[in-house]
Amino acid sequence: MKAVRFHEYGDPSVLRYEDVEQPVPGAGQVLIQVAATTFNGVDGNIRAGFMQGPIPVTLPHTPGIDVSGTVAALGDGVEGFEVGDQVVGFLPMTDDGAAAQYVVAPAEILAPAPTSVPLVDAAALPIVGLTAWQALFEHAKLAAGQRALINGAGGAVGGYAVQLAKNAGAYVIAMASPSSGDRVKAAGADEVIDHTTTAVIAAAASVDVVLNLAPIEPAQLAALLDLIRPGGVLVNTTVWMPAPSDEERGVRGIDLYVRSDAQELSRLVALIDSGELRIEVAQRVPLAELPAVHAQAATGKLPGGKTVIVAPGA
Repeated sequence: MKAVRFHEYGDPSVLRYEDVEQPVPGAGQVLIQVAATTFNGVDGNIRAGFMQGPIPVTLPHTPGIDVSGTVAALGDGVEGFEVGDQVVGFLPMTDDGAAAQYVVAPAEILAPAPTSVPLVDAAALPIVGLTAWQALFEHAKLAAGQRALINGAGGAVGGYAVQLAKNAGAYVIAMASPSSGDRVKAAGADEVIDHTTTAVIAAAASVDVVLNLAPIEPAQLAALLDLIRPGGVLVNTTVWMPAPSDEERGVRGIDLYVRSDAQELSRLVALIDSGELRIEVAQRVPLAELPAVHAQAATGKLPGGKTVIVAPGA
């Protein structure tokens, strides 16, 4: 089968499109014929060698944390899936990923794919959808009638976060760039603020939840606390910069480490199929061109939304 792998850490040039042996599912695993994976920022950091401590991988390594595809074979003890089922999943980061024609995955992390969108596009859901869901509902406990500020709303996670927060009955204030303002408004934001002309601290006051998805300066992150009502929450996804708290006012700072969760992923799939949540794909790129996507990301030129990497034959 074809796959993209890197045999050493380095810049995007270390990625090779090559022939590799098709994997075989072990006990509790499912073999998936890949329809698509995606590019995530962590893929570039793993490839560059920046994540060897928290995310150790064995070289050569195949990237691709998201997967959508069709069940091709079942390992011993797998129940609940049959050959031919279409599935999506957030793969273990330390294992070989889905930048290949086939990948093995633990059955427990997989969910049925949405039926209302092409299987290829469904790959744009798992990690970013789960990040938004866990940030808003597990950590921030967002409820109807609350005010939420989403900083970095123009990105892939931000697009889901705006939709989910609005669907939950929150008043959504979105910070985004001019190029993504219309897209964020279409996702349901009540207010869209141009972060290039307005400082975050001046953008909104008296909110219950702040979700920070942007690589801002530590002083800016700390200043977000002043916007939050007593008892509110700051959820931060830029985990290299710990979220501050304000204990005197009961404002909690939480660093989000997204985890794979098939039950939550199934809930997101149900929202897609009911029309309450929309998948946004910025571009679809053949697997052989994945190195170019990594290079594009390294120069900050990836388009907003999600880049889907399409497997041969999908």
